[in-house]
Amino acid sequence: MTEATAPDHGPLTGVRVVELAGIGPGPFAAMLLADLGADVVRVDRPDGPGLGIDPARDVTNRNKRSVVVDLKAPDGPCRVLGLAERADILVEGYRPGVAERLGVGPEDCRARNPRLVYGRMTGWGQDGPLADRAGHDIGYIAVTGALGMTGEPGRPPVAPANLLGDYAGGSLYLAVGVLAALHHARATGTGQVVDAAIVDGTAHLTSMIHGMLAAGAWQDRRGANLLDGGCPYYGTYETSDGGHMAVGALEPRFYAEFLRLLDLDDLAGAHGDVTRWPELRTRVAERFASRTRDAWTTLFEGTDACVAPVLSLREAPHHPHLAARATFTDHAGITQPAPAPRFSATPTTVRTGPARPGADTEDVARDWGVPGLVSSPSNPQRKASP
Repeated sequence: MTEATAPDHGPLTGVRVVELAGIGPGPFAAMLLADLGADVVRVDRPDGPGLGIDPARDVTNRNKRSVVVDLKAPDGPCRVLGLAERADILVEGYRPGVAERLGVGPEDCRARNPRLVYGRMTGWGQDGPLADRAGHDIGYIAVTGALGMTGEPGRPPVAPANLLGDYAGGSLYLAVGVLAALHHARATGTGQVVDAAIVDGTAHLTSMIHGMLAAGAWQDRRGANLLDGGCPYYGTYETSDGGHMAVGALEPRFYAEFLRLLDLDDLAGAHGDVTRWPELRTRVAERFASRTRDAWTTLFEGTDACVAPVLSLREAPHHPHLAARATFTDHAGITQPAPAPRFSATPTTVRTGPARPGADTEDVARDWGVPGLVSSPSNPQRKASP
């Protein structure tokens, strides 16, 4: 654990996490743990970051510390095992079998630390016919049925960036998994391996839809349902200036308010009459096309019509509600989402900017009691210059 004198900076204060450097969902999960107060040490590779962006701007490495270890060097695995011996959680995102070949697999680490929770982040999982195959977010969400629900009928599915697979189906499930396993380890003294596969998490996200499908309340095709853009009062519409408004007027009272503000009260009966949905969509689209996005935003402001402007990434931090809640924050010149969720007794914050590779080697060696991190000539990386 970290020293008793260390200030509290979140509910996971005192939890030690080793992150073996990777890209995508692994680093994001580790960032979430770091945001919640864990002391996350990222083990970077000597050949630099894999993401290809300036490490100083990689927000997923905020609130962490970094050491550089060459796992292919003779003493590389021993260095990582020294950290694992003192950690509560280790997170890695290699293909199945790679960590074992490098000498830092679950058996190696847990032989040194039986209480360790070993989190494995992959797309396909640790077993199955595709376990050894390469892949990316879009392929993982494709086979789960999630991608097939996006977009308009008659057109290709729309890729939702890598938010649905990598981060929702991957990172968040890994974070929940390792924290649940940590609870078990502290109760029993025994750690375990957490197999977080993006295909598993993404499939799990569709649980409600599968229930609706079984109940006959969901059609297994794109753009034909209440929540997939098939419903004219749950979707997006273009405005006269090329912007868009998002509509979610599902409940009758919200729908009534929506029609009142659009001056389309004669369409009240179309709410539950799917045969009138094409007419409703056409007339709503015509109304939205008659004014700018800002004009519609002003009109719907302060109402329960459940209508909001579709903002860009650069616009979002300036939305009045998000600004009032400080949903975004500025740190070291980078505007970024603030840590979430929020805690009344153990508030979180962005404590440090993105960890620079190797910048914290000496500090981690001292704080964690692993002098071998800096004592070998084969690992000359010391604290980097600011």
